[in-house]
Amino acid sequence: MNFSYVLRLTGATVLVALLTACAHPIGIGPLETPARNEAGLNPKKVAYVMTDADRAKEAISPGGGGDKVSYFPYRDLEKSIRDALRSVYADVFVLNAVSDREAIKNYGVSYVFTPTIATQSESPSIFTWPPTKFDIELSCSVTDAEGKAVTQVRAQATGTAEFEEFRKDFGLAGRRAAALVSEQLRQAVLANPHLR
Repeated sequence: MNFSYVLRLTGATVLVALLTACAHPIGIGPLETPARNEAGLNPKKVAYVMTDADRAKEAISPGGGGDKVSYFPYRDLEKSIRDALRSVYADVFVLNAVSDREAIKNYGVSYVFTPTIATQSESPSIFTWPPTKFDIELSCSVTDAEGKAVTQVRAQATGTAEFEEFRKDFGLAGRRAAALVSEQLRQAVLANPHLR
């Protein structure tokens, strides 16, 4: 083997590794969220915890064609969480920490929701990289104004999209899942007797 051949082979291997290692950025913000009906709201005030560090957490999961996609689940799903809570309660605030007693007291918050988000995506396509299936699992631990555990609520949703649909919206499967998980969170809160 001559040196030139080894150099070309090494270069080709590095190029393939770089191309397969890159992750395509997508957004998974919800297409829609639950409507707010002022007349039917619970009069209590609640808060959810979302820090800048949470919003900066990047996730990478499989797409099609052996590629990966990257997104920011907490940042993109904050609207899903906030609007789900706004469709149930009179007022919703955001906190930097579950232990921020001063803000909890000043806002008159009854419950604090701390979300944990897990995501996964996939696509059977060998030609296109956007995911055709996107799963979101959202779990919120809920504490009272004193920081005592009250309950947990969970929501899980799967969004799908086909090539003809996602040509202009590469994160469509994720955005559909985000809309569904927002409604499911709303339903889970409404069904939980500890959160009335």
